[in-house]
Amino acid sequence: MKEIKRDIYLKKLINRQENGLIKIVTGIRRCGKSYLLDPIYKEYLLESGVGEDHIIKIDLDERKNNKYLNPDVLDEYIRSMIKDKDTYYIILDEIQKVEDFESVLNGFLHINNLDIYVTGSNSKFLSSDIRTEFRGRGDEIRVFPLTFSEFATAYDGSIEEAWNEYKVYGGLPRILSQKTSEQKSNYLKNLFEKTYLSDIIERNNVQRIDVLDTVVNILASSIGSLTNPKKLSDTFISNSMKDVSINTITSYMNYLLDSFLVEKAERYDVKGKQYIATPSKYYFSDIGLRNARLNFRQLEEDHIMENVIYNELLYRGYNVDVGVVEIRENDVRKQTEVDFVCNQADRRYYIQSALSLPTREKTLQEERPLMNISDNFKKIIVVKDNIKNWMTEEGILVIGLQEFLLNKDSLLL
Repeated sequence: MKEIKRDIYLKKLINRQENGLIKIVTGIRRCGKSYLLDPIYKEYLLESGVGEDHIIKIDLDERKNNKYLNPDVLDEYIRSMIKDKDTYYIILDEIQKVEDFESVLNGFLHINNLDIYVTGSNSKFLSSDIRTEFRGRGDEIRVFPLTFSEFATAYDGSIEEAWNEYKVYGGLPRILSQKTSEQKSNYLKNLFEKTYLSDIIERNNVQRIDVLDTVVNILASSIGSLTNPKKLSDTFISNSMKDVSINTITSYMNYLLDSFLVEKAERYDVKGKQYIATPSKYYFSDIGLRNARLNFRQLEEDHIMENVIYNELLYRGYNVDVGVVEIRENDVRKQTEVDFVCNQADRRYYIQSALSLPTREKTLQEERPLMNISDNFKKIIVVKDNIKNWMTEEGILVIGLQEFLLNKDSLLL
């Protein structure tokens, strides 16, 4: 297998080196957090002249390191390794497994020549522990499964073949080492059941596994569709499961979000400049996991493409919402939708995802919400076809999917 390039994350680590904060690398399990720190970042440190004895890495999910799950043992060991005043780089993989890890890491912050890097696999580790306990002393780096451009750099085949693989099996790095379709599908299905769901059930003491399974299946079947706990509750009632409360459904949806398995895109009223509380859209952080959950039965390329575009935008650092644009037709007000409203500092983009634009009528249909937005931010339609960029009669940029995904500056064109 070719080397997987993860340069965007390496650059983020380099830019944060020795900044006095705890570098917190988060993301779904098996997305490559550990690989990013070792070998990618470790090799960078060694090539920069850091001695091997000044890089201390402990994999806390390995049985041989169980003794370090005791915070006192971990603290004592790290301190014992400090022999001089040069910088020591501490890399602790899956730190949330250590009881009272907050106090240990806070203690390390008082040692001036320690530069600390930790990984964690659920957002509770980030939101409720890191943000509360470290209050500005933690610096998060979110890692996603491989984007299509990262996947393509390591895939042995053409770009078209790479896309055909990626849209089915997704971007978890180990997929690239699986040789057959059977191996790939089994890997993803087993990972979903035995790692992600088992972890959610155990961590949150889930009592109604049947309900959790149903919530996952509904979200997987309806990526890119508007939903909320009330809609899911109605589905349960219609299937004679009237004993399932909305509070339970809400909790289970939050567990999926906390595990980074699912992402939530809220609706934003573009003209009113305010968020709409409910419903929202949900996307899977890895499309291969979503497909595996449905036993590869629902491979609709339009929905898959929309999910991939959403993930790409998050990877590029945008805040992504679903746009709602109110229009008036024959004195009747109607709400239309822009797939993605993307914000980053003072930049904003409005993006529609469309499998193709075969007719003028279809083009007008996709343009309609965009044309009813009065500001001057760039408006884009991404289509599946491998085309040269072109402008519609109304001045909206149309970009092919390959160009959008493979060119990191595609939104700036």
